[in-house]
Amino acid sequence: MLKVKAGQLDQLGLLFERYNRPLYGFFFKLTCDQEVSEDLVQNVFVRIIKYRHTYKGDGKFSTWMYHMARNLFADHYRKEKRRGYKEEVETADRYHQNEENAERSKIASEELDMLQLALNRLPEDKREILVLSKYQGMKYKDIADLLDLTESAVKVRIFRALKELKVCYEKLEYEVVKS
Repeated sequence: MLKVKAGQLDQLGLLFERYNRPLYGFFFKLTCDQEVSEDLVQNVFVRIIKYRHTYKGDGKFSTWMYHMARNLFADHYRKEKRRGYKEEVETADRYHQNEENAERSKIASEELDMLQLALNRLPEDKREILVLSKYQGMKYKDIADLLDLTESAVKVRIFRALKELKVCYEKLEYEVVKS
């Protein structure tokens, strides 16, 4: 990133290759929309070019990048909220030819879909911290730097978010059994 900051914009391709998939995963878990996620990833790299002069190099590049990604998502979320956008999880058929594997796959798929629905029901801040820690695999220290918190506060927030996620998941299971 220091080379990009110095004006060697061709080096941005290396950063894109390294970070586009993790960023896409981050956005997809928050939006459940492939096209929006792809657009947001592209916009992060546009912002990296635009704001490269703000990168100090004293911390991890990924922390700086995710900070930018969070801001971009917040802008997107506010804009879509004004339009009355309501996110929905699309579930796809994930059956295989082999019936035994198909049944296992169907059960796993339904559990993942239900987990995604439960995740979507969480408040944005709790969903975001879980996506960063559990799906993106970010360390607590990096999340703390990103969110301007202490590591202890991050641990507490993750614990509380997981607890709320469990409650949401159990409510969904109950609704499915009830219907």
